Amino acid sequence: MATPVHDVVGIGFGPSNLALAVALEEEYGAGVDAVFFEKQPAFGWHRGMLLEGATMQVHFLKDLVTMRNPASRYSFLSYLHAKDRMVDFINGKTMFPSRLEFHDYLEWAAAAFEGRVRYGSEVVAVRPHDAATLEVVVRRDDELHTCLTRNLVIGVGLEPVLPEGVRQGERIWHTEDLLTRLDGLTGTPGRLVVLGAGQSAAEAVEHLHGRFPETEVCAVFARYGYSPADDSPFANRIFDPAAAEHYFEASDEVKRMLFDYSRNTNYSVVDLDLIDELYRRAYAEKVAGRERLRILNVSRLDAVRPGAGSVRVDVTFLPTGETAALEADALVCATGYRERNPIDLLGEAGEHCRKGADGRLAVERDYRVATGPEAAWAVYLQGATEHTHGIASSLLSMTAVRTGEIVRSIAGRDARVTQEA
Repeated sequence: MATPVHDVVGIGFGPSNLALAVALEEEYGAGVDAVFFEKQPAFGWHRGMLLEGATMQVHFLKDLVTMRNPASRYSFLSYLHAKDRMVDFINGKTMFPSRLEFHDYLEWAAAAFEGRVRYGSEVVAVRPHDAATLEVVVRRDDELHTCLTRNLVIGVGLEPVLPEGVRQGERIWHTEDLLTRLDGLTGTPGRLVVLGAGQSAAEAVEHLHGRFPETEVCAVFARYGYSPADDSPFANRIFDPAAAEHYFEASDEVKRMLFDYSRNTNYSVVDLDLIDELYRRAYAEKVAGRERLRILNVSRLDAVRPGAGSVRVDVTFLPTGETAALEADALVCATGYRERNPIDLLGEAGEHCRKGADGRLAVERDYRVATGPEAAWAVYLQGATEHTHGIASSLLSMTAVRTGEIVRSIAGRDARVTQEA
């Protein structure tokens, strides 16, 4: 049998490539042959942090589609209508749905594309087949399969980061797996330590403190306190579609300036309501004389030693240098994520991709990786574009707009897509 040739192959099927699948369908219908390969056995997005009460940090109108097509049948409002909850949601007077509800919305949208997604499939190699197509090698059920594509879209998300020298284990977790790890915990923990000062860290502290009423929860971070996220209207303009255009056209000096200015909208910051709630709890316990929520601020994690049924954590108070040894049932690292390097995925195809002086891929305005003239195939990135398109370019806020731009670029470069549609 001949190797199938697709118009589009997507690596990963999280919100970004789900939004791409929607955009392809809405813009070109059945005229595009697209398939997506996802390592997970089913759709899932940060399942380990679907904490009860946790809300989204983005407006519900910044869903998969609305910023590109407000009339889409895949919008969050269409989801609410399908679930017969629109009136109830409106009466709640919130712009920010719970994370559980938004995940349910994503699953609802993903279900419409089951026929285009190959779950339990990992892309292990990408190499040029000829000038017009790439060969994609996929591992599924310990067997290798290949297909060809004219356009490859990488949307593999982020990878968790742990402190240097710290490795995940039975008692050392990343927040990515928090709920899964907690479900496997036996008995009531005596002490849990959470490392980090961002939104995930604060959410983990709140959840653990509420879930285990007898457990001491220690929050460890180098700052004096949690820093509030700047979500004021003018600051939020960094997430406007036009901001990606401005960032792309700016000089390297201006790029650095814009990135530094906007860090407090997204990195190591916490919603003010959550900060207030944690402070209220800590103060109430101080009044009651039983401080179960301990804020170990201006402190650094210096050593981690896993043991039998526990983990020992050495924490140094930076102003004095005094070190305290904490014996804990688990260390939860809320130490963030980093972009996966697409060069690692591209393999032989990466040899035809241009790079900047910093070694990162050169990316065009339409999120297409710059290639040499010998390559008529195209690789697009949904992520790993902060250096070219700005802090918001790979976030959920920009997903609908970004995927619309990618789809238009694919159609503009491939006349067959437009003709067949």
